[in-house]
Amino acid sequence: MPSILSIPHRLDRASMSCRAIIETPKGSRTKYDYDPETGLFLLDKLLPEGMCFPLDFGFIPSTRAEDGDPLDILVLHDEPIAVGALAEVRLIGAIEGEQREGEHPAIRNDRLMGVSKSSNLHEGVTETQQLGTAFLDQLAQFWVNYNRLRGRSFEIKGIVGPAEAAGLVEAALSEE
Repeated sequence: MPSILSIPHRLDRASMSCRAIIETPKGSRTKYDYDPETGLFLLDKLLPEGMCFPLDFGFIPSTRAEDGDPLDILVLHDEPIAVGALAEVRLIGAIEGEQREGEHPAIRNDRLMGVSKSSNLHEGVTETQQLGTAFLDQLAQFWVNYNRLRGRSFEIKGIVGPAEAAGLVEAALSEE
């Protein structure tokens, strides 16, 4: 059985679509991480009371980001998506960010954003700016606070559109 990390990426520039594996559903305080050694999703941590994941959170298989993990992705869908589900998503942009832990140099740790192809509520969303400034600001602050809880800093470098997000995927495709 192939590793979930090596599932073909299927980036389609024409439709700005790719595949995503969901690790943590929207609304969950419980953070899960895929464990390649077992092929299961490891219970990682519990967020504080009152704090939960604002969107489904996962990764794009067959990619490797600067932090050594697959690219992170936030997925808009009508309902929370189950842990371990493979979702076809249309890229709408990315939150570009730098993460720093202690005295280590800052590394890029972008959060791509996409819409589930099976979403009815968000089918008309084609770029991040359609989500509104207040929502995007709150989403960015979630990552600042999430990282602070883990003893790291997270600095927002910008919010980009679908073409730039597709470029980030292309640049992170694994050679394996």
